[in-house]
Amino acid sequence: DAGFEKGTSKKHGRSKCKQKTIIYFYLPVPPLQQTLNMYLKCTSHLITEEQLKKTKAIVEKFGAPGGMGEFLQKKLLERSEHTANWVYDYWLEDMYLSNRLALPVNSSPVMVFPKQNFRSQSDTLRFAAHLISGVLEYKSLIDGRALPVDYARGQLAGTPLCMDQYNKVFTSYRLPGPKTDTLVAQKSTVMPEPEHIIVACKNQFFVLDVVINFRRLNEKDLYTQLERIRKMSDIEEERLPPIGLLTSDDRTQWAEARSMLIKDSTNRDSIDMIERCLCLVCLDEPSGTELTDTNRALLMLHGGGTDKNGGNRWYDKPMQFVIGADGSCGVVCEHSPFEGIVLVQCTEYLLRYMRGSPSKLVRAASMSELPAPRQLHWKCSADIQTFLTSSADKLQRLVKNLDMNVSKFTGYGKEFIKKQKMSPDAYVQVALQFTFYRCHGCLVPTYESASIRRFQEGRVDNIRSSTPEALAFVKAMDVEKMELLWTAIKAQTNYTILAITGMAIDNHLLGLREIAKELKLEKPELFSDTTYATSIHFILSTSQVPTTEEMFCCYGPVVPNGYGACYNPQTDHIIFCVSSFCDSAETSSDLFVKTLEGCLKEMQDLCTKCNTEAKPKLLFTFVFEKVSSFAF
Repeated sequence: DAGFEKGTSKKHGRSKCKQKTIIYFYLPVPPLQQTLNMYLKCTSHLITEEQLKKTKAIVEKFGAPGGMGEFLQKKLLERSEHTANWVYDYWLEDMYLSNRLALPVNSSPVMVFPKQNFRSQSDTLRFAAHLISGVLEYKSLIDGRALPVDYARGQLAGTPLCMDQYNKVFTSYRLPGPKTDTLVAQKSTVMPEPEHIIVACKNQFFVLDVVINFRRLNEKDLYTQLERIRKMSDIEEERLPPIGLLTSDDRTQWAEARSMLIKDSTNRDSIDMIERCLCLVCLDEPSGTELTDTNRALLMLHGGGTDKNGGNRWYDKPMQFVIGADGSCGVVCEHSPFEGIVLVQCTEYLLRYMRGSPSKLVRAASMSELPAPRQLHWKCSADIQTFLTSSADKLQRLVKNLDMNVSKFTGYGKEFIKKQKMSPDAYVQVALQFTFYRCHGCLVPTYESASIRRFQEGRVDNIRSSTPEALAFVKAMDVEKMELLWTAIKAQTNYTILAITGMAIDNHLLGLREIAKELKLEKPELFSDTTYATSIHFILSTSQVPTTEEMFCCYGPVVPNGYGACYNPQTDHIIFCVSSFCDSAETSSDLFVKTLEGCLKEMQDLCTKCNTEAKPKLLFTFVFEKVSSFAF
């Protein structure tokens, strides 16, 4: 199912599908004191004693009876009674829409497909036609509410997950604004306009209708149209400036350029066609680089810059399928409408579809005549040319600045970790803390995304992996204390459960901050305190993105002096995608990966050495009271 109706109860909403009705509970508001206590625990070991003393006083004042905290908590509870998900709008704006950074590298994750071996242009177009056919099949499942319901894996496995995000995969668009963007969702009508995708080829954009005369194009027709597009793109006198580069710029700059573009009706019509398309298919030119895992990841993240395929994109669309003539393929995802698991589910479906259903380029029912695809045209004033020059320059700087290392750790995988009776995710998170400590001699605020799709309209909260228990372990590692590893794993597991059950601190603190702003109150001291700014400066931004197909996910750092660390645990190996920025003297992706491999080996040796001794039982205990009052 991919659609929901709000239930009559204030505590849950319903999801209707053909077989059954599933109830999704509304996101709870954690107890105020619990969040404040956890906030102090999560930050105490990351700041100085002097700063901690000051922060404790601020927190105590905020949480005092009759204080500002109680007032804001009451308002938040009132909000939760009238909305299915009290944090969704706050979270969406804070995490994505108000962020002014450029989408490539800074925001948009990518999924890198297995390298393809295209021997000719026909192979490339055949692959593209087959992929588009799979996209249309998948969209029909979403439209027909025929997708099977996702169920939670890992901690508290088996809980049905809200499917609302799937509705946004092919119907959303991120509209740039001067101060904040808007996530636009198309609404279906009784008689929708013919559906189309946009094909980008040699920095030009073409409209490919996939439904003509109420009939969906078959694979042979799609191939024919793609072949036409390829020939049209070869006509040099028809080539226009690479307008797609504008979408790679920072959001305020792109919003200004877009406002200027749409003053002309030709540009307005072209932008409208792109904004209303199902997705983009980007037919890239050969990159001229060795297609290592790292280089393919870079090509997906930014297209290789203006001298390669950097202008062959339109970053505001949620799904851009990239098909390189040299076999470098994948998906670029605008992240605001949905999470990584939705991207994984969609792309895994497509890879299975393409492997399981042979390419169908001969079909008797094919339409004999097809209207030619249409090239989108642009009128570029001198001001637009200036914007393009600026956008191109900034993209080139971003390309040169990204330090990426994609590595396959083959020492062991999740099977070994499970044999230690440990959560693979918790184990890897502790390893990342260990690695950072080895590299930098300290721990820092860490972000690990945790799905809260157990609740209606749920997106994510943060697992704060940089725990005091992790610090104790990494400091003691030299004397190999197994007990502290178990304690760190248990702390990570407990915080994971806090997050997925709606009881973590980051969304709650965000809600308290934003409701104060909404009520036009003076910013509470808790949120102007240095500790709060430090606590949300996530130098280590991490995410587990497991796949069942041969592919991997990666993204850039979220702060200038930080790391992005995405990992994909498999049975006998773990894929790590570590990113940082070259201009930061504090970071090095290569050093981090090399150190990580050593730390994983040390942890394996520790486990192996101690595995004949009695292990403490890993109790998945809750670290907060009253959680049993929430049913799932």
